[in-house]
Amino acid sequence: MSYLEYTVKTTPSGLRKVLYFNWALAILLTAVAGVGFLMLYSVAGGSFSPWAEPQMKRFALGFVGMVVIAMVPIWFWRNMSALAYIVSILLLIAVEFAGAHGKGAQRWLDLGFMRLQPSELMKISLVMALAAYYDWLPMARTSRPLWVLIPVILILLPVALVLRQPDLGTSILLITGGGVLMFLAGVHWAYFAVVIAAIGGMVTAVFQSRGTDWQMLADYQYRRIDTFLDPASDPLGAGYHITQSKIALGSGGWTGRGFMQGTQSRLNFLPEKHTDFIFTTLAEEFGFIGAVSLLALYALIVVFCVSSALANRDRFASLLTLGIAVTFFLFFAVNMSMVMGLAPVVGVPLPLVSYGGSAMLILMLGFGMVQSAHIHRPR
Repeated sequence: MSYLEYTVKTTPSGLRKVLYFNWALAILLTAVAGVGFLMLYSVAGGSFSPWAEPQMKRFALGFVGMVVIAMVPIWFWRNMSALAYIVSILLLIAVEFAGAHGKGAQRWLDLGFMRLQPSELMKISLVMALAAYYDWLPMARTSRPLWVLIPVILILLPVALVLRQPDLGTSILLITGGGVLMFLAGVHWAYFAVVIAAIGGMVTAVFQSRGTDWQMLADYQYRRIDTFLDPASDPLGAGYHITQSKIALGSGGWTGRGFMQGTQSRLNFLPEKHTDFIFTTLAEEFGFIGAVSLLALYALIVVFCVSSALANRDRFASLLTLGIAVTFFLFFAVNMSMVMGLAPVVGVPLPLVSYGGSAMLILMLGFGMVQSAHIHRPR
């Protein structure tokens, strides 16, 4: 019996697919999105417009998309992995020539009915491509140099295109997520030791290049690093955002100031209060307990994904689920670290909570594939 014949025969029927659907994961995703709706309503001063209402519509569309994707057999998504990666690369190239500008960056494609950010699509497409590659590659070849070079190229190609936009935050997520997936696929640890050493040298070169003809980062990115290392050095300039963020975090205390009572957000001291810094609004209004509760929801989502991946005997499905779980973890870990001053401000949104169309829709489509892997796993 061929692999295709086996997968067709073992594919569950429509009713069984509904029963196998990971409803606990779906409820957790809805709960996190609900927190986002609540905070967007708050930062708008008690109004569903201009942020909460569109976000609710996008989540509803994303949830339907997740269910539809979940019903499609996982082998179909394996076969679509190469196409998804190629399309994402072409969209990133299209941004170079026809991308829409905003806040000093060129990251979006204006489709008329929405603005698509191809780098968000690449986060999922890259995971699909790497999972399909390691599913095809025999385990004995996983750590051989030639076969390690191929996924490295798959990672660095979109990273180079994203850096030109410029978008340092997404570039870091692509490299880190891709590297973790390679490690989980079984690539020998020695390669990662070399990479870590190279990163150390790269960081040194970045600092040494500042102010020279071969400067490696944009001036605003260097200012973000300076702000991270010493926010108090320019509290009214480059350090203003992180300083106000810390004030909001600290003023919330244990239980917060109360819903819609946060002074930092209500008086517009917080920058990007509906996107990158929305976590600080939550912490100010609901305090330490509210912030930890959201973190617990995020952690449960990751745990459910990892548990599903470990129980899955299909290598592609397992790696795909782990890759999306890692991407999701990096999203909220980097955002929370950023607003707390533990990492430089790199413009990474809080998943399912921050306002944004492309990020939410594509993330929900990614979780649709997680559900597909869970539903169609060998039983």
